[in-house]
Amino acid sequence: MTETELQQSNNARGLRRLMLLRVVVVTVLLGIAAVIQIKGKISPSAGVPVVFAVIIVTYLLSLLYILILKAVKVIKINVYIQALCDILLITLLVYVTGGITSVYSALYNLVIIYASLFLAKRGGLFAASASSVFYGLLLDFQYYGVLPLYGALTDYTFDAAYVLSRLFIHIVSYFIVAVLVSFIAEKEKKSRSLLTEKESEFDQLDFLYKSIIENVNAGIVTIDHAGKIKSFNRAAEEITGFLFTDIEGNWIESIFPGFYEALENIERQKEGGEAIPRAEIVVDGKERKDIHLGFSVSPLNDASDNMIGSVVIFQDLTATKLMEKEIEKSKNLALIGEMAAGLAHEIRNPLTALSGSIQLLKRNLDLDETDARLMQIILRGRDQLEKLISNFLLLARPNPGDREKLDITNIISDVIESIKYDPSWHDNIRMERELCDDSTVFGNRTEVKQMIWNLILNAIQAMPGGGTLKLATKTSTTSKKKHLEVLISDTGCGIEKDTANKIFTPFFTTKERGTGLGLAIANRIAGSHRGEIKIESGAGKGTICKVILPIG
Repeated sequence: MTETELQQSNNARGLRRLMLLRVVVVTVLLGIAAVIQIKGKISPSAGVPVVFAVIIVTYLLSLLYILILKAVKVIKINVYIQALCDILLITLLVYVTGGITSVYSALYNLVIIYASLFLAKRGGLFAASASSVFYGLLLDFQYYGVLPLYGALTDYTFDAAYVLSRLFIHIVSYFIVAVLVSFIAEKEKKSRSLLTEKESEFDQLDFLYKSIIENVNAGIVTIDHAGKIKSFNRAAEEITGFLFTDIEGNWIESIFPGFYEALENIERQKEGGEAIPRAEIVVDGKERKDIHLGFSVSPLNDASDNMIGSVVIFQDLTATKLMEKEIEKSKNLALIGEMAAGLAHEIRNPLTALSGSIQLLKRNLDLDETDARLMQIILRGRDQLEKLISNFLLLARPNPGDREKLDITNIISDVIESIKYDPSWHDNIRMERELCDDSTVFGNRTEVKQMIWNLILNAIQAMPGGGTLKLATKTSTTSKKKHLEVLISDTGCGIEKDTANKIFTPFFTTKERGTGLGLAIANRIAGSHRGEIKIESGAGKGTICKVILPIG
């Protein structure tokens, strides 16, 4: 609703209240007058019937005003009509109650007042002018005998000077009332307009404040001196999972355990002269656990600069902490790369010399059964060392070059054909395949094949007593990017919860003869191909390994 429409609606309500008030005032005043006349044993011809007639006419006019208001929607026209009718009615009342001696001439002021309130100065001057004209004509007609004497006035003894002075006083009073009320009405209008403007500015500021507070990415909480939560913005709800309606008035320690201990740390930082003192705590959210929060606290003051509480601003650092762990892991892998390069330089060359020498000795020597078995042990040890060094180098330095279009379905088939000759394979493993047609990715064939080999071998080794090995591929779209998902699942022993977050750590293994590099190498190859590996498992529930690789 616009401001003009709102003003029209307020004026219409005010006009309806005026109609009701007119009926009440006329009924009370004229009823009292009628009672006084009756108690005073004045003859009915002295005006009592006319008084009642005026009351009835007022009621009829009120009904007429209602009909006019429904027919004519312009408020100003309705006010002008009502003011003119009221002036005529008051003039008639003054005439029947004594004319120049009637006390009801003061009622003209009521018409002037409401005309000034509804129509401002112009309306007030109109009502004052009309009142002066009709009251002046009444007094003139009675003075010159045009109208007969009526009511309490039975003998006209007033001279011209008295009549003129009385008329002059009334006219001046009417116009003074019109000017004063108009002035007050204008002031009230300006004050109301200024108040409306200030309210609008306040609403805009309040909306701006709420928009800033609600749309800022940081969580903002206000607490009082007792540590009770007084406000909780949208970001705070999203970070913690708690709704403000659920925690309003709660002690902040119940939501952020360790808050005051961290606050003491902030105070020590302030004493140490740090520019932006901050603290960190780990809390349990409503929907997730271990939320790392970094926060700062500022005093909350009122208009008199008295501290009434505190403002807590916090951010979710969980992703940052995870990133820091990944960076630390990358540093460790970089260190492993340096170690692998050194080991390859220090071990591979003498190992090659030893391998060649052993082969020559084996060829030229005629060994008995015991010596031949010892020679095989030496050769197997040599092969293990070469494999360890190769895995070391693959983990530390995945080859970024030699990328081409690869059909994952063909690679999986090749791996399956080759892995059946591995000692870990046995006939109690049942294989299921659900491979899609569109399984082309861009990458290094040797590395991708090594990654799938490691994952399938890991699944087979998890089922020493047999089970089901399921291989599936499907395409998916996330964040407007198309991906190929390779799912390798088994029905083996599964992964314990305590070790689930360590499976990609180099050299971590739960197998008796494992090196702990298989999954680490697979994860590193997936990362170098802009992909990732996700593991879903539980103790005794088998394992689902999902490799996600970008297509294109």
